Amino acid sequence: MADNKKQKKAEEAGPTEVYDPIVRTELKRASVWIGLALLAALFIYLAQPILLIIGGIVLASMFDGGARLLGRVLPIPRGLRLAIVVLAVVGFLYWTATFAGSELTAQALALEGIIQQQVERIGIEAQAVGFAISADDFKNFSKDILSSVGRVTAVVGNALSAITNIAMMLVLAIFIAAEPRLYERGLAWLVPLSERSHFYGTAAEMGYTLRRLMAGRLLGMAVEGIGTWLLLSWAGVPMAALLGVLTGLLAFLPNIGAIISGVLIILVGFSAGVETGILAIIIYFAVQMVDGYLIVPMVAKRAVDLAPALVLGAQILFGALFGIMGLALADPIVAMLKVFLERQSERNEERDGIATERGTRQAAG
Repeated sequence: MADNKKQKKAEEAGPTEVYDPIVRTELKRASVWIGLALLAALFIYLAQPILLIIGGIVLASMFDGGARLLGRVLPIPRGLRLAIVVLAVVGFLYWTATFAGSELTAQALALEGIIQQQVERIGIEAQAVGFAISADDFKNFSKDILSSVGRVTAVVGNALSAITNIAMMLVLAIFIAAEPRLYERGLAWLVPLSERSHFYGTAAEMGYTLRRLMAGRLLGMAVEGIGTWLLLSWAGVPMAALLGVLTGLLAFLPNIGAIISGVLIILVGFSAGVETGILAIIIYFAVQMVDGYLIVPMVAKRAVDLAPALVLGAQILFGALFGIMGLALADPIVAMLKVFLERQSERNEERDGIATERGTRQAAG
């Protein structure tokens, strides 16, 4: 009898049999984890093109917002309004590269030397006062600053790569902005029928949020860039044009951008003298106060109420993982995620309410 039981057990499905329910369950679990790992690896490997696509979507929202705004004063077809906006953007980029390119490039080459000289000077003065810090320590610190700022100023220094990325994003943004419904329907086709109305609502809310966020960001960039340029020129600060352009570009990066532009303005200002440096500090804080207390509350915070610590943390994380592109797109990505999570939360509350109402009806019946 014992031998028969042993023989019968030996004939049962072993742990290597695929049709064994236990093996199937474990294989399903393993496939989920392996799939997630492969998806994460694929996302990291394709991070740059994914960020370019997201950048194209953000630019498309800006083009669409410009066409909508232009429609308030020009009652012409949307295609013509979009063409006007795109031509205006391309014309501005062409003017910047043609007329301001040579001057900004020359100033950018001199910026690194000025920053390093100023930081070394601070180290010498600090050591003379009595701080236990050598000039070499500040020299190494200046190299760290320049290496970290190097990614941000890559638009000026590495022109070929920047122009290529901007061109790809512009082309992608033009295609998306020209026929947004076409791509929206294409994505909706991948969503189950029962979820498509929710998808369309979420997409519309994301588009509205991006348009408002980018409108506030562009207004802030224009005010900071032009204001810094004019005021620094009036104060006699060297390289006022370059500092104005960098301040305007860095205004796209809340928190981090303001810190970097402030350090650059103050260091270059003191290179021309103490009085000029003090004026540079006053100009920097005046421009930041106008942007922080007037423009941002008026436009950006009405569209997306993002906590500053959340935005700063996202910028640090995306900047460390994906470089300048991740740093620049951290704010729009967080805004879109916020809209998605809010919409999903509303959807879950609606479903819970329907389920509770059905349960109450069944109990009453």
